[in-house]
Amino acid sequence: MHALVLVIIAACVFVLAYRFYSAFIAAKVLALDANRQTPAVRLNDGRDYVPTNKWLIFGHHFAAIAGAGPLIGPVLAAQFGYLPGFLWILIGGVLAGAVHDMVVLFASVRHNGKSLAEVAKAQIGPVSYWLVLVATLFLLIIVLAGASIAVVNALFNSPWGAFTVGVTIPIAIFIGAYLKWLRPGKIVEGSIIGVALIILAVVLGPVIKESALAPYFTLSKKELSILIPVYGFFAAVLPVWLLLVPRDYLSSYMKFGTMFLLAIGVILVNPIIQMPATTQFIAGGGPVIPGKVWPFMFITIACGAISGFHSLVSSGTTPKMVENEKDIRVIGYGAMLTESFVALMALIAATVLPTADYFAINSPPAVFQKLGMQVQDLPFLSALVGEELAGRPGGAVSLAVGMADIFSRIGGLRHLMSYWYHFAIMFEALFILTLIDAGTRVGRYLMQEIGGAVYPKLRDYKWWPGVIATSAIFTFCWGYLLYTGTISTIWPLFGVNNQLLGGMALAIATTFLLRMGKAKYIWVTMIPMAFLLVTTIVAGYQNIVNNYLPKHNYLLAVLSAVMIVMVILIVADSVRVWIGILNGKMPLIKETEETSMKEAPTRYLSE
Repeated sequence: MHALVLVIIAACVFVLAYRFYSAFIAAKVLALDANRQTPAVRLNDGRDYVPTNKWLIFGHHFAAIAGAGPLIGPVLAAQFGYLPGFLWILIGGVLAGAVHDMVVLFASVRHNGKSLAEVAKAQIGPVSYWLVLVATLFLLIIVLAGASIAVVNALFNSPWGAFTVGVTIPIAIFIGAYLKWLRPGKIVEGSIIGVALIILAVVLGPVIKESALAPYFTLSKKELSILIPVYGFFAAVLPVWLLLVPRDYLSSYMKFGTMFLLAIGVILVNPIIQMPATTQFIAGGGPVIPGKVWPFMFITIACGAISGFHSLVSSGTTPKMVENEKDIRVIGYGAMLTESFVALMALIAATVLPTADYFAINSPPAVFQKLGMQVQDLPFLSALVGEELAGRPGGAVSLAVGMADIFSRIGGLRHLMSYWYHFAIMFEALFILTLIDAGTRVGRYLMQEIGGAVYPKLRDYKWWPGVIATSAIFTFCWGYLLYTGTISTIWPLFGVNNQLLGGMALAIATTFLLRMGKAKYIWVTMIPMAFLLVTTIVAGYQNIVNNYLPKHNYLLAVLSAVMIVMVILIVADSVRVWIGILNGKMPLIKETEETSMKEAPTRYLSE
């Protein structure tokens, strides 16, 4: 099977889905109204609520939702073969993920740009409101731990990689200061300098590797597991313009540019998919992700098909910038399909590697020996890269090797394999570190808002003791999971919690559709919600019983159980409202745009 075949099929499916299914949802289900004023227009304050061109919002929205998930998840799911992941990325992206993002964005726009928790409060009640807040906090802790593990496994004992990724931090700070003080408003100029410095960091990598500085960048897994949370803490405390915004902005260039180059590389090289359509691990017992293809493949791919994390973005800054309701279609549905395409490219990059090489990279050496497989090209690839590639689980390394292999086949560039590899590692790390700094900051806001119910002073974002204390507590929570966990324990936990949040968001969206009098169309959200919740709850239960408890991972077992219970309670609360609406005992919504703009505890999403 040539990779180009998968690309063509996916492109056709996504184009047709956007043309017809998203149009149906926009016209019939949501009835998007171009003449209705959006919160960005009606409440324009030049700070949070700002009418913005739909293509600029598209870029912002995509950069915000496209974190580690679409890169790492499909690579790990390749354990089951290329076909299950390929089919779920197509089906899930079209019928679940894009629908989820589009409907949640619409609901937030109709609620004055409020967060998902506020939508739940308005549509369901205060119990669901607080449950959503706590569930979101749980998700962020697990997301940051799972994403960070991929960086740790990619950078340990790699001075070139550690230097290249590490130096992007002072580069981002320099660009932030450059645009703030030295050359205010010169965004294009700052962007050119920032991207040039990042590329220079890749080029200087081999020099650092052979220099006296190499020992300082040769870090163990435990050292990296401490340094990354330390970075997250400072990113949560420092002003956004100094680190978070310039890093996010620079990484958006790398995201779009690198995936575009990879797509061109796949078209030019047209590599052969070497992973079989299905492997023996579809029945369970795989070395990368425990469990059978159902339900574990679905929670492993996660963001590439549907992501509950997207509901935070779709009800965060994005709805406050939409200047026309018609733009919701391209922003919500279109950006998710773009992310699904990124997930497909990641799947291809991993599966063009020989099967044994893939498992050698993504399994601990002792585990790989038990598989009885013989590596094929891995020694040669390790020599080209200049690092030992075996025994680096987490998905990041196999993805980087696959990307570098494709890039290096273009125009006789094989001798630059090591540069392509470290560029790919840096590209992945930028994705993940952007998620870490933004996620840690949002987690700090959440802790301040929830803690403010007990001690109101915590809701003062200018009160430094509260800022530092909540940042430290939140960072310690996900840092502890990172320090003590592995990719085989944390990523399934992330997948379960992420998909549970997605199912929860679809339940809230279904409630809103019923309130709008759209009962005949609720199958659009109810079908993916039902499949997602059943699949994810089964996966969560199996994780607890077969993985966490036998290995005495009681903390992870408790986190999984608590999240499952919270989501079940939210869905039960939603069903109570559904029954009331259908029985005529609860009113439909007339005009949601008149919702009070009184400040709510979820203000953190607009900060």
